[in-house]
Amino acid sequence: MRKSMRRFILVLSTIYMYSSLISCNSRNNEEEDLNDIKIGISVYEQDDIFISSIISNIENITKEKRSEGSYSITLNVEDAKSNQYNQNEQVDMFIDQGYDVMCINLVDRRSAATIINKAKNANIPVIFFNREPVEEDMNMWSKVYYVGAQAEQSGMMQGDIVIEKYKKNPRDVDKNGDGKVQYVMLEGEQGHQDASIRTEYSIKRLVDNGIKVEKLGSEVANWSRTEASEKVARWIEKYNDKVELIISNNDDMALGAIDVLNKSKIKNNMPLIVGVDGIKDALKAIDNGEMTGTVISDAYKQGKAIFDTALRVSSESILDKDNGIDARYIRIPHVIVTKENVGEYIR
Repeated sequence: MRKSMRRFILVLSTIYMYSSLISCNSRNNEEEDLNDIKIGISVYEQDDIFISSIISNIENITKEKRSEGSYSITLNVEDAKSNQYNQNEQVDMFIDQGYDVMCINLVDRRSAATIINKAKNANIPVIFFNREPVEEDMNMWSKVYYVGAQAEQSGMMQGDIVIEKYKKNPRDVDKNGDGKVQYVMLEGEQGHQDASIRTEYSIKRLVDNGIKVEKLGSEVANWSRTEASEKVARWIEKYNDKVELIISNNDDMALGAIDVLNKSKIKNNMPLIVGVDGIKDALKAIDNGEMTGTVISDAYKQGKAIFDTALRVSSESILDKDNGIDARYIRIPHVIVTKENVGEYIR
């Protein structure tokens, strides 16, 4: 009887150990399948329409990934409200709470080194987006990345929109027939690399293609529709219909120009207006003929690139090189949109 009982107990113990092993392996497999990733995002100003579009896309992509069941993702988006002190505090919070990766849309490019040092000390990869740190700062650490658009290309494409109109009929651009195109420039922000590059290359493209230009004015309007309206109102008061072309570093400022022109005495002799971003209201303005064209800076593709990069670097995956370009820089190409093809992009 005692021997039978010992055998019975031995069998039960064996079964328990085996089932426990299976259960443990099962939990381990589940834990391996479910990657818990914490992504912290700090933006310079969430009221910026283009930045808010990028964030919205990241949030939607995150939801899709969660629904697949492969990832448990914590996504925290903080708004620095154009204050670098706020952003530094947000970075400290991400570090204190053990985030796996930080995605930073800088308030001030000059603060990149401070954020990189914080990230490096905590060994948390950092992805800058939309506002590119200088190369010296990018080279401070191997776990620093940048996602953005090809600013030089966007400026050149703005020029191409004008060139195409000029080739079809010079007088559609040079309205007064003096052999020069009188233009004004709405600049996005003092010191923002994309603003500076777009400003330079849009005009360079025109000049390189034999179009003579005359600058009547150039003002920083901080990407703002309201500020742009104020600048353009003063130009129209000063120059009347002498303004033949308005080049804007983004669509929101271009729409601010349209707001003023529609209320002005020259609304029946509108200058050409070109922007960048491809936001919904700009596409509508192109469709109804108020705006000449824009260059789409794809908010979805940028959001996806930020998210995909965050997943890869948070798990310390090695980013491959793409077409010979350092994979720490991910740049999304642009697309020209005019009246001819705007129907493809209006949703």
